Amino acid sequence: MLTNAFKLAMQQKRPQIGLWLGLCSSYSAELLAGAGFDWLLIDGEHAPNNVQTVLGQLQAVAPYPVQPVVRPPWNDPVVIKQLLDIGAQNLLIPMIQNAKQARDAVRATRYPPQGIRGVGSALARASRWNRVENYLQAADAQMCVLVQIETREAVNNLDEILQVDGVDGVFIGPADLSADMGFAGNPQHPQVQRTIDDAIARICAAGKAPGILMAQPDLAQHYLESGALFVAVGVDTTLLARAAEALAERFKPGNSPTQPSGVY
Repeated sequence: MLTNAFKLAMQQKRPQIGLWLGLCSSYSAELLAGAGFDWLLIDGEHAPNNVQTVLGQLQAVAPYPVQPVVRPPWNDPVVIKQLLDIGAQNLLIPMIQNAKQARDAVRATRYPPQGIRGVGSALARASRWNRVENYLQAADAQMCVLVQIETREAVNNLDEILQVDGVDGVFIGPADLSADMGFAGNPQHPQVQRTIDDAIARICAAGKAPGILMAQPDLAQHYLESGALFVAVGVDTTLLARAAEALAERFKPGNSPTQPSGVY
């Protein structure tokens, strides 16, 4: 019951294809859980999710052969503790700038003495309310910590971040990175692309798993061929919005909204 299939896939260097969830609905999460993706990202940073809505989505996708990854709103040990207790094993921690912040993220996912996670397993779905034998002793090894680099500062500190024990993977945030580099809304800019390619190579060389979100198929395939091991290739909100606009345009030409210039 504890085995983390997503972390195991990363360790075995098996590329995992994912989809971003921003609709904050357990119903749509379950619908997408059966679509064939390897992992689904439940977003608590930019989508209006909270611990309760994340719980509902974890429960909804649990019967399906897909692995949930949860992004908290910030590198906050209190929120991380709550997400772990409701059953999240894979966390994508946003806006990590340096090795200290990466170490703090790892420590928030570990029980003492290795970390600072509070012990509340009797109340926790994660331990099946203490029905999982030796949960307190076994839980740490099954946690997967993915840290997100999305600024020039983070890229400059990447080698130090990669040395942090307990960091399983590094996710490159192309939207924020391109904005920080002065190319907001244009992660395809050659300078941004060179930075991303270099980061992926450095992450691979350190024996960690590189990851990224990219809805453009050619670029997503490029990142996979470059060594990225967890790649999200779409966003549920974008899929719904563009499909709805295309359907409306088919029957009411000229009435669809102006196509957005968003990254995804």
